[in-house]
Amino acid sequence: MALLNTKQIMEIIPHRQPFLLIDTIEELEAGKRAVGKKCVSFNEPYFAGHFPNEPVMPGVLIIEAMAQAGAVAILSKPGQEGKTAYFAGIQNAKFKKKVKPGDVLTLELEIIKEKGPIGVGKGTAKVDGALVASAELTFAIGNGE
Repeated sequence: MALLNTKQIMEIIPHRQPFLLIDTIEELEAGKRAVGKKCVSFNEPYFAGHFPNEPVMPGVLIIEAMAQAGAVAILSKPGQEGKTAYFAGIQNAKFKKKVKPGDVLTLELEIIKEKGPIGVGKGTAKVDGALVASAELTFAIGNGE
């Protein structure tokens, strides 16, 4: 059973459909780590053009889903309510396999460094236990304005 459902995730991060890219949070250590799931449906709007004869989830959206899991982790910390985690950098992004309709992405992000409002997280995306993508993400916490 999920630790957080979609409604609870939306209470922590500002993302909404169609850009909310995580369905549940399965594990959470506030301020340290989160594991989320995304059920990739054939009805995702990007599949209409990416690619019509061979639907593949765009790599940048896999990275964004990873970042959203990390945002849940960092914004779950006391004192972060109502704030937003913005991208400040992406390093060492690697894509190993295609993500297709019917896949369930498991997204894990661990915060490895934090100084003031800036931090770095190390993330992975897997399907059926197999690595499909990894990256190191830098974020900046803002007031959502």
